[in-house]
Amino acid sequence: MPHPNDKNTRHALPRHHSASVLSMALAVVLAMGACGQKVDAPAGATAAPRTPEVGVVAVQAGDIGLVTELPGRLEASRVAQVRARAAGILQKRVFKEGSDVKAGQQLFLIDSAPYQASLAQAEASVAQAEASLAQSRALAERYRPLVAVNAISKQEYDNAVAAQKTAQANVAAAKAAVTTARINLGYATVTAPISGRIGRALVTEGALVGQGTPTELAVIQQIDPLYINFTQSAADALKLRAAVASGKYKQAGAGAAQVRVVLEDGSLYPQAGRLLFTDLTVDPSSGQVTLRAEVPNRDRALLPGLYVRVRLEQAQVDNGILLPQQAVTRSGKADTVMVVNTDNQVAPRVVKLGPTQGTHWVVLDGLKSGEQVMVDGFQKLPRGKPGEPVVVKPVPWQADSAATSAPSEPAATPTKR
Repeated sequence: MPHPNDKNTRHALPRHHSASVLSMALAVVLAMGACGQKVDAPAGATAAPRTPEVGVVAVQAGDIGLVTELPGRLEASRVAQVRARAAGILQKRVFKEGSDVKAGQQLFLIDSAPYQASLAQAEASVAQAEASLAQSRALAERYRPLVAVNAISKQEYDNAVAAQKTAQANVAAAKAAVTTARINLGYATVTAPISGRIGRALVTEGALVGQGTPTELAVIQQIDPLYINFTQSAADALKLRAAVASGKYKQAGAGAAQVRVVLEDGSLYPQAGRLLFTDLTVDPSSGQVTLRAEVPNRDRALLPGLYVRVRLEQAQVDNGILLPQQAVTRSGKADTVMVVNTDNQVAPRVVKLGPTQGTHWVVLDGLKSGEQVMVDGFQKLPRGKPGEPVVVKPVPWQADSAATSAPSEPAATPTKR
């Protein structure tokens, strides 16, 4: 009997045992196939690389307004303080608080009895002065023929003429007193000096007003149109003027620059305004220059004192291109973008940038209308050899989808400054 450890007999197995092993192996392979498991491909086989899909925008050149957004405050175009110029007891308020009033409309009534008495007294003084004038005139007329025949002395005639002139002056003074009394009586009825919206009454009926200094009764503000006061860096203003003077930019419009108002909630006020003036002096403490714009307010949606943001278009760029900021790679040497050509090959391109407009760069040079610029998908580009063409699948870039997409890898994402 052969020994179990014999080298010649160690691998000799019965035929029925070998058949059973083969059957079990075949069953395992079939079971793996039924469960959907994949069998590894041969070591020498490689899968074909997929073309990366990138988001692109087709750029278009045109005139671009250079918009600057600045903080500002709304202010009424006209403000009038209604004050009591006649001293007395306030008897009645004859307007509705918070309503629109017209110039000359009655607002308050002050006790007018003392002023009516003063007017009557002044009118009586006029009557008295006119009677004295009539008497002195008659005396002078009577003395004129007498002095011609030396019936009276010339001194008596001169005295009569002087008395007549004094009486005439007294009449004029009395009439002036009547005018003053009538004006004071008119002050007892307080009227609106301008048209606009009146606020709350600052005094109530029964209050003594106008004693010593004119008492403030109410405030009227004209809020259509409204003024916007805002500031701009003097350095930015000078750079913009220099660019316009050199021909790099052109003045925005033939008239005043256009102004749009952004409210506190971020919404845009539908009616555009216009720039009125730029102050001639710079605030030495802040280095800012003050500007004022005018905006219509027909529906009274804006109120004085409201904080707003002002979008001011002071200049324009000819044949400029707006490009999303994430499409630009900035470095100390140059600013570049990735351009996709007609063969769907992507290559870098050096561009010249202008100012920013919101989330976009203004491209002054380096691109042409109709070219496709890569905005999204930088992380999908393969890391090939330098100078080797990279073929991509361009798809239209959507800003909303880009905002919700996963962040790019830091090494492949265009940087912004």
